[in-house]
Amino acid sequence: MNLTFYGHACFSVEIKGLTLLFDPFISPNPMAKGIDIEQIKPDYLLVSHGHADHIADLIPIAQSSGATVICAWEIHEWLQEQGITNTLPMNTGGKKACSFGTVKCVVAQHSSSLPDGRYAGNPLGFVITSSEGNFYYSGDTALTLDMQLISQYTSLDMAILPIGDQFTMGVEDAILAANFVNCKTIVGVHYNTFEPIEIDTLQAQEAFAAKGIKLWLPAIGTRLEINDLKN
Repeated sequence: MNLTFYGHACFSVEIKGLTLLFDPFISPNPMAKGIDIEQIKPDYLLVSHGHADHIADLIPIAQSSGATVICAWEIHEWLQEQGITNTLPMNTGGKKACSFGTVKCVVAQHSSSLPDGRYAGNPLGFVITSSEGNFYYSGDTALTLDMQLISQYTSLDMAILPIGDQFTMGVEDAILAANFVNCKTIVGVHYNTFEPIEIDTLQAQEAFAAKGIKLWLPAIGTRLEINDLKN
């Protein structure tokens, strides 16, 4: 199992020869100008919520790849109207077996609307379990006590958490979230893309390290083996 970071909160994870791409926001991101979305062919697209900085490239990548889009019911309905029919609608608390393993939708405390202003349903986090490893992607969220439930049913190899503050958790709350989910290997996302979420990355890594947690902040385009992350 490995992870490739595409900037902001977009990343892919390869599991059992399949590629899962999360929250595709690449082409509008000047920091990701070296990434060609036409070369990205996921088997699954997982969408945490409907904001533009998470779905900007959803339709073109879904069209070119034929990937199954896992998302909230309301985003599923919107995609159907756009001609994207290969969707798997889910909602908070739901779990589904897929060819890569299982996906469980968990609480994300945020807002969610589509580019046309329509309600996009509940924002979601995802817990992925597989024979190659388990991980949690929180999506855009505040710190919530619900995160403590995840460690009750899943032992995580890594967690992907927002750290940019203002619109999501900041560093301090993300450290608490890492403890809530009982995971010491964290990949930080949703930071430094825009001025409101700029952070001191060295200070962030030092704050995590002080609590015995490794914070990875990979460069855009970097591919990381999960076992290497844990070492």
